[in-house]
Amino acid sequence: MRYRLDNLLRVSLRVSKMRRILHVDTQRTRQRLIARLEEIFEISSDYARGRVKRVVDEHGVERELTVVERQFWARIATYSAQIINSIAKGIDERQIDQDLDKLEAMLNKTASAVKTEAVSSEPPGKSEGT
Repeated sequence: MRYRLDNLLRVSLRVSKMRRILHVDTQRTRQRLIARLEEIFEISSDYARGRVKRVVDEHGVERELTVVERQFWARIATYSAQIINSIAKGIDERQIDQDLDKLEAMLNKTASAVKTEAVSSEPPGKSEGT
């Protein structure tokens, strides 16, 4: 039983730590995510627009990009731009907070159930007829 309680405590502490990190680090995280997504957008849009004319395939042979490959890169550029837009509008801290509250409530409910089980269970070695 002690093992379960220790795990619950560790998980609960991690949830608390995530909550602190969320409040402190949200803006910096947003900036890092946007910067990395902008890199992906630039690379993929270069392929899609034809700025990159030729690529080297897995066999080391240089070849031109196909139309299908350019379309693939265009979809990647579009999707990365959508994600950038979503993050730029804001990370929904309130929703994440609510999710963490729900997780904590679940952990607390589990912890109380484990404690109740530990109190009501018999010590090992005892049987009902003795």
